[in-house]
Amino acid sequence: MAIPLLAYSPSCPNQRVDALGARDDEAMIYSTDDLFSPTDMGNLIQAAYRQIFFHAFRWDQEVTLESQLRNRQITVRDFIRGLLLSNTFIDSFYNKNSNYRFVEHCVQKVLGRKVYNKAEKIAWSAVVMTKGVKGFVDELLNSDEYIENFGENIVPYHRRRILPSRAVGEIPFNITSPRYDAHHRQQLGFPQTIWQESVRNFIAYDKQPQAGDPSLFLNMAKKITPKANNLNTISAFNIDIAKSVPYRRS
Repeated sequence: MAIPLLAYSPSCPNQRVDALGARDDEAMIYSTDDLFSPTDMGNLIQAAYRQIFFHAFRWDQEVTLESQLRNRQITVRDFIRGLLLSNTFIDSFYNKNSNYRFVEHCVQKVLGRKVYNKAEKIAWSAVVMTKGVKGFVDELLNSDEYIENFGENIVPYHRRRILPSRAVGEIPFNITSPRYDAHHRQQLGFPQTIWQESVRNFIAYDKQPQAGDPSLFLNMAKKITPKANNLNTISAFNIDIAKSVPYRRS
């Protein structure tokens, strides 16, 4: 005898089930509390690079900081501090932006949110002006907001991406916030307009010439400019038989 489905009800009117996997509008949280293998630590380090640098090339990586973090000599918060004070970050975000723009980048990357208003930008810019970049970074990482949300072992991430009454979350900061402000983008010549002289047509794969097809060598054949050899005509009366015929000398 089959057992009928048992009756149940949600615990509240807005009950929702957990998602099966992370979506684009959900943040991946990386913490050293959950890491037990070198691969997991490598994923955490790459997540930190993406959060602070957006992308780290090989020459941008801080090898010493990575080694200290892998050996648990420093915390994730110390690693983030090292990235913010690195030459790559200073040159890419501080030297090429105003203090206001620099504050926007740091608040987005460190606190995981946008600045509230112009007053907040002015307040943090005053810290940059009076305490320098290092003092400003320390103020951000020592703030109650950072400690409450990320603590010592969590990589900062984009918070508040999922908003009420919205089906799609906020666009990530790295896409909406260019690295340079408008003034420096103009100095560097961005954006650049690229004109394409020829129009490319799509050719299906089955109609493309295969290896050995004569059409593949058409351009090479057009570049060849053959020249006829000029033959020198010599009369038989002008040939010295004695000198032309080889003979053996004793």
